[in-house]
Amino acid sequence: MPLGFRRRSLTRIFLLLSAGLLIRFAVTSSSSSRQSKPSHEIQAQNVLDFVSGSDDVLDVRRHKFLQSRMGRDEREDLLGDIVRNGVNDYWERFQKPYILGSDTAQLDAQSVMSSIEQLLSLNGWVAALCPTLARPFGQNKFENAYDDIVKQNHLYYVGIVIHSADHFLVDQLAVIVQLAKRLGPSNLFVSMLDYDSTDSTATLTDLSEAVLTLLGIPYRIRRVPGMTEDPAAAYYPLEEAHTRNLALEPLRELYQKRKIKFHRVIWLKGFTCPNDILETIKVSDANSAAMVCGMDWAEHNGFFIFSDRWRTRDINGDQFRQSKSSSKPDAVPPRDKVGSARYSQHVPFQVFCCESGTHVVDPAQSYYQGITYRAGLDYHNLSSTENPPDRGADAPCLDSTQAWFCRDLWASKARETVQELDASEGLGRRRKRDLGDDIPGNDVPDVVKDFPHRKAAESDPDANAGSDYDAMPDSDVPLEEAPSSPKLSIPNSLFTPARILVNPRCVTTYAGVSHTQLALDLFGSERDSSGPDGVGKYVLEDWEGAPESFVCQEQRQTGGRKATKTQRRLGFSIHGELQNQP
Repeated sequence: MPLGFRRRSLTRIFLLLSAGLLIRFAVTSSSSSRQSKPSHEIQAQNVLDFVSGSDDVLDVRRHKFLQSRMGRDEREDLLGDIVRNGVNDYWERFQKPYILGSDTAQLDAQSVMSSIEQLLSLNGWVAALCPTLARPFGQNKFENAYDDIVKQNHLYYVGIVIHSADHFLVDQLAVIVQLAKRLGPSNLFVSMLDYDSTDSTATLTDLSEAVLTLLGIPYRIRRVPGMTEDPAAAYYPLEEAHTRNLALEPLRELYQKRKIKFHRVIWLKGFTCPNDILETIKVSDANSAAMVCGMDWAEHNGFFIFSDRWRTRDINGDQFRQSKSSSKPDAVPPRDKVGSARYSQHVPFQVFCCESGTHVVDPAQSYYQGITYRAGLDYHNLSSTENPPDRGADAPCLDSTQAWFCRDLWASKARETVQELDASEGLGRRRKRDLGDDIPGNDVPDVVKDFPHRKAAESDPDANAGSDYDAMPDSDVPLEEAPSSPKLSIPNSLFTPARILVNPRCVTTYAGVSHTQLALDLFGSERDSSGPDGVGKYVLEDWEGAPESFVCQEQRQTGGRKATKTQRRLGFSIHGELQNQP
């Protein structure tokens, strides 16, 4: 045998052995890593992941860790043994004898899917009545209105925080199933957090786990205890921040360990129709918005009223007070001229802050920028002391975690302006001059002198009108006036604005609300004035800067959701926010 031929043969054998060892090492390391880590933890990419390179990054068949359950409630129920005996008896006598054969497995799976469909469609109005509701701008007329969203094949992250709200959960699960049908089960990731629920939420999360597993939808369902055993010692904004950050943990893990980025995060609250969620995504995409909210309505004394005014402020920084669904077009909400005009046309309008039930967040402008949910820590703990400390009129606002999130969005977007100036050739000195970093106080530019840091506020006669069912009632304390001494600052209008919108066409409601009547109040008879898919007036042409003051509705003491609130008008300086943040 020629020497060259033998050398080539040995080389081939060596390469085959090396490849085999490499694959074995990769499989072994992957297997050992899976065994050494809890199944709920997102696994980092290994050699095989890079080699296989599948586009279906959320394939639960390839990656079992994409479906996990943490902190299951194992407390024994009063009738738990009776239920188990009944289930076991039904399984052994009626189910097991008929599903052992592989020839019937497909029929059995279809039977289970049909049962899931019936279960979800018969509960509440979300799954059963959404297609029949009177919707504005032909949402139900055009079946292909959201085909463009489906064709983009984006990844969407669904976040749900549940605290003894079992009356929502099945309907929210139905919405997730319907979204999975439109967008694809491997294009969703569901993060469901049960925060110390004491109702039937634990049982319904078991149901959710079964449904999501059967449908191949990635999820993490997690139960966590309360931050304090005494509800009177709980500080609700801090609980909000804690639970929302926990619900976002898989989002960050998937990005850090597998470089997976989601297009939008959908926060589900209350009852929301699937088409409303797709509509909100469409508005978010069209405007490249950081956050788009629907409108959150509750029924009160026979009429519908905007119910989330703890977290929502119009672009002037005012609350949505006396905001009824039957209000005249020239009445609130909102109070600013442009927003009011757009609201009367039922098209999206810009706001300073919102949450308003179900809402959509762009993680590229928020969570992937390092923004997390937070709360003020200067609150008064009633369980430790009796006399509350005196807080200055210009002390930081102790409001909801969402309000902090909105202010962080404004500051983050403004930071882009500063970074652009720093990156521009020859503008470094201009930035220092404009910001007053290297000049005496008496040399501050005229553009800054013309925009003092306003904090004066007149008494508001209807400061405590309206409702806030999602949080708690306001106290009877009137709106406090802040000191009127001016402080020089850079005007907010000089910074790039955060794109935060409310879309009045997409509503969130609660149990017992007549959704059809609400739609008629808001929109009248169904009409279409902006084209077949309603996109004609989606896009805002002008974006305003942040207001220089806003109504601060704050919770200064512990007491959970029931704690009282006070209100005051507080100055807001983006320049000041940038200086206070790292």
